[in-house]
Amino acid sequence: MKIGFVGCGNMATAMIGGILKKGMVSRENLIASAKSPKTLDKIDKELGIRATADKRKIAVESDVLILAVKSVNMKEVIEEISIVIRPETIVVTLAPGKTLQWLNDTFGKPTKLVRTMPNTPALVGEGMTAMCPNDYVRPEEVVEIEEIFQSFGKTQVVPEPMIDVVVAVSGSSPAYVFLFIEALADAAVADGMSREQAYEFAAQSVLGSAKMLLETRKHPGVLKDMVCSPGGTTIEAVRVLEERGLRSAVFEATKACVKKAKEM
Repeated sequence: MKIGFVGCGNMATAMIGGILKKGMVSRENLIASAKSPKTLDKIDKELGIRATADKRKIAVESDVLILAVKSVNMKEVIEEISIVIRPETIVVTLAPGKTLQWLNDTFGKPTKLVRTMPNTPALVGEGMTAMCPNDYVRPEEVVEIEEIFQSFGKTQVVPEPMIDVVVAVSGSSPAYVFLFIEALADAAVADGMSREQAYEFAAQSVLGSAKMLLETRKHPGVLKDMVCSPGGTTIEAVRVLEERGLRSAVFEATKACVKKAKEM
């Protein structure tokens, strides 16, 4: 299997690293494109795979073609490569907002398409990806694409209307978590802890809490109650967070993110 990437930013770099680490394909069977000479040099020297500025070359060679470009550039890229896409090639997109119908219409011919929404924790092998294939993709091909994304995290197939929700709850949510960690660390620094130590305590607490939820499968409210002793420090902090509207702010921010994803 030959895998090609049109675009090689952080997400594509994370994917390539995961694919190579798992030994899914050899370096010779990976190829990526980029506009800038600097990025092309990075692909060659840091990733050790073939690099080219020619998108059509990648489209012709690839069995799985991953369009790792922004939504605003998707139409231009598809128009450039559509004429050379082979019927058996599986095209995978990472950008939000572009539906399977829009993608198929833009290609202008029946094309095997898989919409995906990964997130940046893929950079450390802990990504979460939603996938949505169109009807031209065979079940065994869906499994192949799942295996690619599982090389740097977890994946689930979801109905296409849920992709916009995934953008909010997973694709964009690392930013909310980083904001929370930063605020938590800032408060610790204000009370005398060093910045480096504050980030480590805050980040490890978030990591451990997430792992507890995934491994115990307990309701988050139950896990929260386990920390809140009667009359203790934690319940006092929770009272202030509720008073200041943390839950409502997260809810409304997530809803706003879904709305924006649908408009793209």
